[in-house]
Amino acid sequence: MSGAPCFAGTRVPVQSLVDHLDGGHPLPGFLEDFPTVTAEQVHQLLAEAKARVLAVAEE
Repeated sequence: MSGAPCFAGTRVPVQSLVDHLDGGHPLPGFLEDFPTVTAEQVHQLLAEAKARVLAVAEE
């Protein structure tokens, strides 16, 4: 995927999730469109992103 970060074990770029959510679409629709990505993977990604944003904000 040309170095784009993807969900582990899939060829689904993380950018696909970001674009989906940014477009105002709910998570269940993303999971239907990309059945190789699990809800747990998405929640782990969002938790890590949140932690990183909050860590930067505290600097």
